Amino acid sequence: MAGSINKLTDRKLKSVLGLPAERESKLADGGGLMARISKNGAVSWFFRYRLGGRDTEPYRLNLGKYPDVTLKQAREMRDQCRSWLAEGKDPKLQLKLIKSESLKPITVRDAIHYWITEYAEDNRANVKWHKAQLEKHIYPFIGDMALSDCETRYWLQCFDRMKKKTPVASGYVFQMCKQALKFCRVRRYAICTALEDLTVPDVGKTQAKKDRVLSEREVGDLWRAISNENTFIPYYNSLIKVITVFGCRTQEARLSEWKEWDRDEWIWTVPKEHTKAGEKIVRPIPEGLRNFIEQLYSETQKTGLLLGEVKSSGAVSQCGRAIYKKLGHSEPWTMHDLRRTLATHMNNMGIAPHVVEQLLGHAMPGVMAIYNRSQYLPEKLDALSKWVERLDVLAGNHKNVAILKVGEK
Repeated sequence: MAGSINKLTDRKLKSVLGLPAERESKLADGGGLMARISKNGAVSWFFRYRLGGRDTEPYRLNLGKYPDVTLKQAREMRDQCRSWLAEGKDPKLQLKLIKSESLKPITVRDAIHYWITEYAEDNRANVKWHKAQLEKHIYPFIGDMALSDCETRYWLQCFDRMKKKTPVASGYVFQMCKQALKFCRVRRYAICTALEDLTVPDVGKTQAKKDRVLSEREVGDLWRAISNENTFIPYYNSLIKVITVFGCRTQEARLSEWKEWDRDEWIWTVPKEHTKAGEKIVRPIPEGLRNFIEQLYSETQKTGLLLGEVKSSGAVSQCGRAIYKKLGHSEPWTMHDLRRTLATHMNNMGIAPHVVEQLLGHAMPGVMAIYNRSQYLPEKLDALSKWVERLDVLAGNHKNVAILKVGEK
């Protein structure tokens, strides 16, 4: 049977190509593949097959003309057709489906989805937020439009709707879409330059840089309130305590699982999928927080989650924006401001900047990011221990205690 397959050669085909003949003829390559030579010397490929056994009428499927479809390509198409037949599928219908799919234009949704699956899911910590914003503000209006037909004006209509209520979010979504289209263009998946000439001010606002730092009195008020378990509901009480001590991002605590917490070595390792920079963060757990961690473990261990559940980022943000009022502070602040507060007060205490940056999970600058892979665990533990001591003093939990700078005895 093997000898009856692949009988033709390019030499044979070229010898008859373009030569007039008295009548039409056929050359078999085997396996159902045949070349038909017309009277004027045109060579066409077709695949001959049956559906339902030898007693049924044969079908003839046109595969294209030679040499546009090479001998090698024709054989590959024949083999694919034979595989379809083995699966009980009609090759004619399968080819039609493939052609239909290949001719289908790439839509706005297709292009952005390509960026999400090929880049964002592995490199963006808040990809769920991206998807939610796209489903709400982009896809319902232009998602099914062919990317090549989606002119700048159609994009602007989406962003203009957004910026009336949420101008900062509009600017953020614009930057995300612009990056997605550039990613598709660089990788030759789809070409669209509709957003190239636009900037954030054209579609919304850039988030203003914040410089809010809680004063020592405000920090003391917060730590005192956390110590009183009736101030906040248990979930938020624990969340705020973790953020205040470690200066971590809300997401790192909100998504934290108990498997990240080594209660023998007293180390919290935040996995890269929970961090903004996509790099794991290792933080020692100061002694002043260990009783709290043990108590929390006894309450939530069955869930596998540090806080017992995962509340949405929106719910957590809403709660955070109201804390300053609950504590009687005149100037608003958010949970994210607690990171800046920790960094500022630690630097004022004399803690080395590189230790503070590592606690915050920031990337090390320059060549340090490449060559210096130290986690500075002793230095971090020393810094966090002194920070918890300071929090207790500011809250009035310890009387007549002098706060030493790091390195002092």
